[in-house]
Amino acid sequence: MNLQQAIEHANALVFPAFLTDDAARTAEREKNEEAIGVLSQAWFEAPLGGEPFPFDLVRNLADRNRELCDLIGEERLREVRGTSLAQHLSDEDILRSAAVLQHRDIADVRKTAGPGLRDMGVAYVEAPVRGVVAGVDIETTSRYPDRGYIINIGLQFVNLAPKGRARKDRSYSAYCGIPELYRSTGVPLAFVHHIQFSDLENKLPFRQNFKLQEALLASMELYPYLAHNAAFEDSWFMLNLNGYAEGRKAQRIIPIDTRDICRRIDPEVRTLPHDSKPAALETWARRRKTLKKGQKERHLGLDDVDLMIRTVEAEFAERNMFADKS
Repeated sequence: MNLQQAIEHANALVFPAFLTDDAARTAEREKNEEAIGVLSQAWFEAPLGGEPFPFDLVRNLADRNRELCDLIGEERLREVRGTSLAQHLSDEDILRSAAVLQHRDIADVRKTAGPGLRDMGVAYVEAPVRGVVAGVDIETTSRYPDRGYIINIGLQFVNLAPKGRARKDRSYSAYCGIPELYRSTGVPLAFVHHIQFSDLENKLPFRQNFKLQEALLASMELYPYLAHNAAFEDSWFMLNLNGYAEGRKAQRIIPIDTRDICRRIDPEVRTLPHDSKPAALETWARRRKTLKKGQKERHLGLDDVDLMIRTVEAEFAERNMFADKS
C-alpha cells in the first residue's frame, strides 16, 4: 500500500457493522492497520508544518479499526501480531530524555553516549538529575493501540530529589469506559489488571473524554513524563490522545523510559538471568526495596506510577545522581 492508497483508504466511508463475513472483517482490519503504519511513517517523516494531512486522519482510522476489532472479538485477535506498538523509544528519544533530566545540551549527552548509545549508562550518571517530572501509567484492553481501549490512567507529579516523593495532592487517577458488549464478554486482559466492567460502567471512553485528554496533554507539554517501558504509553497516546503526536513531533512532549534507565545504570541487571526479567518494574522494585518480598506490582495506573517513582528515586540515590545530596 502506497501513501496515496493509504489516504484514500482512511477517507473511505466504511461502516464496520456492515461487514458481517469473517474474511471481509479480517481483510478490512489488515488494510486498516497497514494504512495506519504507512500514514504514521509519512506524517512523521514530513518536515514540521509540511505534513501531507492532519494526524487526525490516523487517529480516526484507528477509532474505526477498534470498532471493527470489537466485532471480530478480542479472543480471536489475541495471538494475531499487530504493528502499532513500538518495542522501544528511538536512540534520539533516549538522548533527549537524559538531556532533559540533566538540564544540559543533547549534544553533550550524545558525545558521551557514543555510537549506538554504547556508553549511555555513563551518560545517565555523568550529570545530576533534577526538576519536576510527571509519572504516567495506563492499563489497556489490548497490546495494540489501534485495537483496544485505555481503561485506566494514573498521573503523579514529583520534584526529583533524594526525598522528593510525589505529593498526594498532585496525583490523579481515572477509569475510562468501553463498549457495552464487554459487559457480557468481560474486560479483556483482566487477568493482568483485574479491572471489571463494573469499574468502567457509566465512565466516558478515553477517546470521548476531551477534558481528560486536554488535562493530560497539558501536563505532558509542561513536564517530561516518566513511564516504565515508555514505548508502550507513547504508542498508545499516539493513536488515542488528541494532540499528542503533534506535541511529540514538535518536541514539546518528552517521554523518559525508566526501564531503559534501569537496564543501563543498574549493574545487577547484567548479572541476573534473563528469564527473571530483571528490568521489569516489579523485579527492579524488589531490588531497591520499594516493594517488599511477597508483594506484587498492582498493574493499576496510579499504584504503578507511585511504585515506579519511588523505585527510580531509590536508583538515582544509589548512583548519587541527585543534584541535591542533602
